Amino acid sequence: MAQPSEGVIKFQRTHDPRPLEERAYGDIARQLAGWRAVLRRLGGVGQDPARYDGAGYGNLSLRVPPYGAEGMGRRSFLVTGTQTGGKRAIALADCCLVERYDLSRNHVTSRGTAEPSSESLTHGAIYDAAPSTRAVFHVHAPELWRGARALGLPTARPEVPYGTPEMAHEVERLFRSAALGEHGILAMLGHEDGVIAFGASAEAAGAILTRHYARALAAPPR
Repeated sequence: MAQPSEGVIKFQRTHDPRPLEERAYGDIARQLAGWRAVLRRLGGVGQDPARYDGAGYGNLSLRVPPYGAEGMGRRSFLVTGTQTGGKRAIALADCCLVERYDLSRNHVTSRGTAEPSSESLTHGAIYDAAPSTRAVFHVHAPELWRGARALGLPTARPEVPYGTPEMAHEVERLFRSAALGEHGILAMLGHEDGVIAFGASAEAAGAILTRHYARALAAPPR
């Protein structure tokens, strides 16, 4: 059976389509929109008919306060919605609140006029493995993806597909075995050009991503 194309949601979901409240989530959505605009200009977020079967690519998330000891699968976050990569700009209506996620059931519970990104389980796995994380940026960065091993960055195994519990468990494995928490970045070798950076703030995640991308671009040709 052929693998689903880029951007396809592979988890089960319980989704409430009611709009998110501006008072509660507007400021967080504007932070997401600002960083997404930066990453779109760098080519990490977008949509191109010649790439990935024409599907949109790249997604960002930010944790939603208050930050307590919510427990596994309950660290809620605001994430850019599925297949919004082609939009020039986004607003709160293009974001989704992921309230709960369950790797064992391959299930996400969410709310908002947009449905959750196909990488929501992976975002959740990072928030659970590193509870101090407040931002996760998933971009498509060909040079960084191809050079990840040479740069000494953690890499998810090529046989692990994106957007699945297997990828989320692979992230957990990398936290245990590859000092992923120290690097704050990984390349998903089974997800063409897919790179994830994360940090204690959006600024930290953005700095990690751009620093390593610059390293990749400065590396001698192989």
